[in-house]
This record gives sequence, structure tokens and C-alpha cells, in this order.
Amino acid sequence: MKVIGITGGTGAGKTTALQVLSEMGAASIDCDQVYHQLLESSRELLAAIGEHFPGTVENGTLQRKKLGNVVFTSHQALAELNAITDPFVTIRVREILSRAEDEGRRLAAIDAIGLIESGIADICDIKIAVTAPVETRINRIMAREGISRDYAEKRAAAQKPDVYFIERCDYVLVNDFSDKVGFKRYCKEFFSRILDDSTKFRIDE
Repeated sequence: MKVIGITGGTGAGKTTALQVLSEMGAASIDCDQVYHQLLESSRELLAAIGEHFPGTVENGTLQRKKLGNVVFTSHQALAELNAITDPFVTIRVREILSRAEDEGRRLAAIDAIGLIESGIADICDIKIAVTAPVETRINRIMAREGISRDYAEKRAAAQKPDVYFIERCDYVLVNDFSDKVGFKRYCKEFFSRILDDSTKFRIDE
């Protein structure tokens, strides 16, 4: 199985790229969804978060807004949260990939902002950075999550710059499209090209 990892800042377009790969037959894994599912099911993860960030877990339930107010205003706090959550997410992603492989799937795609720092990077055959202008990202975050500009700006600022992802990935997708349709078409052409490269990335081996 070939595994493509998609990374980049919030609002850059990772989810759209993942959707395109899913439409092309890939087993797709959104690590944000995996993380949120773990928050509902893993007492161990919640305990670790509550111990490191006092007051963010009450009666076994994560207080998401309290945690967000801490980690989305600080590079260090966000890195500390990722260090706690990434091992849990990586284990679950490996389980999902194993099931997909047992089903005969030949291609998988993972959407993970923390791909570079976490063990998920070791799973991926190809790492792709999705970038977009900061102002565009902020507008997308505001529209998608219904949050204020100030909070969206803090979320964007707490993450690593595009160059960090670019330097550590095999390819870059630049999402400066005004509409999702154009970016999806660009992604499909790009993925078709790299997956047809018989010297390295054929999925029918």
C-alpha cells in the first residue's frame, strides 16, 4: 500500500486534497476526526491532557474552549499538546491502515497538520505540503468554524510557517485558487501525475 501524507496549516486546503484522493480510490484518514473520536473514547488521553493543562478536563470531559484558549495562542503550548496526542493518533491511524490493507486497498491518504513531528511521518511514502496565503487561510477558518477574526488569526499564528512544511515534504500544492472547484481540479491532475510515475509511485505493484 502506498500512503500519501498531507500536511500544512489550518485552512490551507488539506481536507480538499484528501477528498480528491478519496474520490480517486484512496482509503482516506482525517487525523482531526481520529483525534476527536479519541477524546470521546480514550480516558488515558483525557487524563494526560488534564494533567498537563489543568482545568481543561472536568468530570472526564474535555473543555474544548478552555484548551483552545491555551494552545492557540502559544507555539510552545500547541507543541506540548501535540506531543501528548500524536502517539494516540498514530496508533489509531496504523490500525485503520492495517484494516484497509487487509481489505485489499492499494492507496491511502492521511490528512495531519502534525504529520512531520509525529510518528505518522514514518508511515507515509509521499509527504505533500499544502500552502495558501495567510489571509486566505484566516478567512477560510472564520467561515468554516464561525469564529472571530482575532481568534482565527491567533490559531494561524500559533502554527508553523509554510516554509517549515515545504522544507520537510516531497511535494508542494499551492492553494491560491479563488474557488474549491479549481483547487480540486489542480489536485486531481497533480495526484494522477505522481501516482503514474512508474519508477517510484505505482499503486498496482
